[in-house]
Amino acid sequence: MNTFPKIRVGMGYDVHKLVEGRALWLGGIKIDHTMGLLGHSDADVLIHAICDALLGAANMRDIGYHFPDTSDATLDMDSKIILRQTIELLASKGYTVGNIDATVAAEKPKINPHIPAMVSCMAEIIGCDEDQISIKATTSEKMGFVGRQEGMAAYAVCLIQKA
Repeated sequence: MNTFPKIRVGMGYDVHKLVEGRALWLGGIKIDHTMGLLGHSDADVLIHAICDALLGAANMRDIGYHFPDTSDATLDMDSKIILRQTIELLASKGYTVGNIDATVAAEKPKINPHIPAMVSCMAEIIGCDEDQISIKATTSEKMGFVGRQEGMAAYAVCLIQKA
C-alpha cells in the first residue's frame, strides 16, 4: 500500500507585461502606479505565482487549467477570488497551507512599503496567520524585461499539509 506524505511542497512562477491604462494589483491590493499589469484577469502576478505553487503542491495542475484565459468567466476576474477558490480546491483534498514564501521582481514601484497590506489581505483569504506568509521584493538590477520595466515576475514556494 502506498501512503502519501502528510506535507508537500510546490513552486510557482508568473509574469505579466506592464502597460498603461491598467490598475496595478499585487498581493490582492491596488498599488498606485502609472502602469498596471496586462492579463485576462486583473493580472496579479504575485497571487498567480502563489496559486500555482499551491496547486502544484496538491498535484492539482495549474492556475491556467482551473482559471483559463480563454473563458469569459475569468475575464477581468479579481485574483483574490482565484486565491479563495484555490484554497477551496486544496481543502477538497484535505490540505491546508503550512507556509508560503514569495518574491516579486520589479524595478518600480517600490514593493516593500506594501508588503504588510499584501500579507494581511492574503492571510485573511487563506484563513491563516500572517506569519505563515513571507513576501519579499527585488529588482533585476536593470537587466532583462523586469529591468527595462516592461513587466513584473513573481516566484513562490509553499508547503501544504493534510488537515
